[in-house]
Amino acid sequence: MKLVGISGALRKASTNTGLLRAVRDLLPDGSTIDIITLHGIPLFDEDVIEASGKPAIVADIAERIRAADGVIIATPEYQFSVPGVLKNAHDWLSTMKAPFKWKRTGVIGASAGAMAGTARAQYHLRQNLQALQAIVMPRPEVLIVHNELKFDADGNLTDEETRQRLATWLAAFLEWVEKKP
Repeated sequence: MKLVGISGALRKASTNTGLLRAVRDLLPDGSTIDIITLHGIPLFDEDVIEASGKPAIVADIAERIRAADGVIIATPEYQFSVPGVLKNAHDWLSTMKAPFKWKRTGVIGASAGAMAGTARAQYHLRQNLQALQAIVMPRPEVLIVHNELKFDADGNLTDEETRQRLATWLAAFLEWVEKKP
């Protein structure tokens, strides 16, 4: 199975990018994940499209999504919602002939502290993905709290209980993508 993973964070040591690396490590033989970061995408501006066309970086991401069997988005939570960089990417992708249309998509996330574990960001992201015509897996969910205790300084997942929860989620996601219930 061919997956695309999109990190909603730009930070080099992002725990959400680290979640996608952990997914890569948990994939069964024969499955792959192409991890995408959103570096270099300009702010969405329709005048840019009119003046110079759509950015090549966005066209590349759209093609990578189209070529995948499923998409996993790992998002942090900023001010009770998705990071601007992720929303900006989705605004651009909405102009690219619907790369998310009918695409099986999973949402995961990690955050610092003991609050909601990116729940608010994930629910806003689910609304945004509906507008992009993605089919989002409803359950199970991965809402990781206290990422400062579960990841190392480089953003690598170190907590075994969290890794097991992620493995359970990934098995459900792969089955959901494959069987398309």
